[in-house]
Amino acid sequence: MPIDVESNLLIVDDLPENLLALEALIRGPGRAVYRATSAEEALALLLDHEFALAILDVQMPGMNGFELAELMRGTERTRHIPIIFVTAAGRDSNYAFQGYESGAVDFLYKPLDPHAVTSKVNVFVDLHCHRKALRHEMDALAVANRKQEELVQQLRHTQRELERAVRMRDDFMSMVSHELRTPLNTLYLETQLRQVHVSKGNLESFAADRLPAMIERDQRQIRNMVRLIDDMLDVTRMRRDALSIQPKPVDLAALARAVVEGLKQQAEAAGSAIALEAPRELPGVWDEFRIEQVLTNLLTNALRYGGGKPVEMVLRDLGGTAHITVRDQGIGIAPEDQERIFEQFERTDDSRKHAPGLGLGLYITRKIVCLHDGRIEVESRPGEGSLFHVELPLQAATKTATQVRT
Repeated sequence: MPIDVESNLLIVDDLPENLLALEALIRGPGRAVYRATSAEEALALLLDHEFALAILDVQMPGMNGFELAELMRGTERTRHIPIIFVTAAGRDSNYAFQGYESGAVDFLYKPLDPHAVTSKVNVFVDLHCHRKALRHEMDALAVANRKQEELVQQLRHTQRELERAVRMRDDFMSMVSHELRTPLNTLYLETQLRQVHVSKGNLESFAADRLPAMIERDQRQIRNMVRLIDDMLDVTRMRRDALSIQPKPVDLAALARAVVEGLKQQAEAAGSAIALEAPRELPGVWDEFRIEQVLTNLLTNALRYGGGKPVEMVLRDLGGTAHITVRDQGIGIAPEDQERIFEQFERTDDSRKHAPGLGLGLYITRKIVCLHDGRIEVESRPGEGSLFHVELPLQAATKTATQVRT
């Protein structure tokens, strides 16, 4: 693309009438002519402007044109400016040699030939314009190359994200199939076994004293499936920014006691026990259902990976903030995994070996905590258990997932 380039020309002569005459010959569209009556004035102009050409009178009082040219050649800013000397001396070869040695590219001889002056100046102005245009094109090319490289990097990042999304989808479908198949298979086997008993007339298996245990087994498998489905629905809502909270007055201490009581059988099955330390009351304004999810997810994880050792939950009122900690003494979490575990479908290698799961519990937990303007952190080392910290303002703001950035 053509660009408009203005060329600055510097003319230096100690006689003002010579400057006026020379300027009349070289001025034209796209050119700015700067005049200097001494080498000192010329140096000041050279510091402030970029010039396409300098025309220097050789014979000036004080610093002559040759000396000015040598100074220009010794400075990085001005060494590349073409210099034409103007002289009234003859075409003596020694004189010309001294000029070229000082940095001249050409000579003009007095009296000036207007055609020679304009021709030579036009050549150097055209060269300057071409250099400027080439530099502009090179800069534009460099910018285009940088943008192209950025685009390539973005495409590579997008490709990696798409590949990761495909892997996550496949892993998710595999995990869901596996996780739902387990309780479904159990229920299916139970119904087949009952059908066999009924067909053989063996009704003792359905005696009143056996029914509660049978019903409890069924309910446990159904609860497992319902929880898996609820987790998947919550993740879907989060992706659509549709997960919201409905705060209302809640006694967190009473809620925690209810959650611990509800997990008693699960704790017994894990060979563990849950110890709760809480004040008699801890009132606040939260979404009770969602906070129950937080407490349940943290305690369930502690039981699942706690190695059958005691689990402890502590509630504190820190003056405007409710502080919850859940500690287990299980497999622990490596430092490099402690941020990753809060992402969806993310699980550590050790956790996969110890228990099945979709890797959604902590992701959902953090989202809920953030919707309440709270925060969640974990302290852990492999083999030394984990300590989860949750802080919840006593007054939660009503918001949706679109307002949460984690």
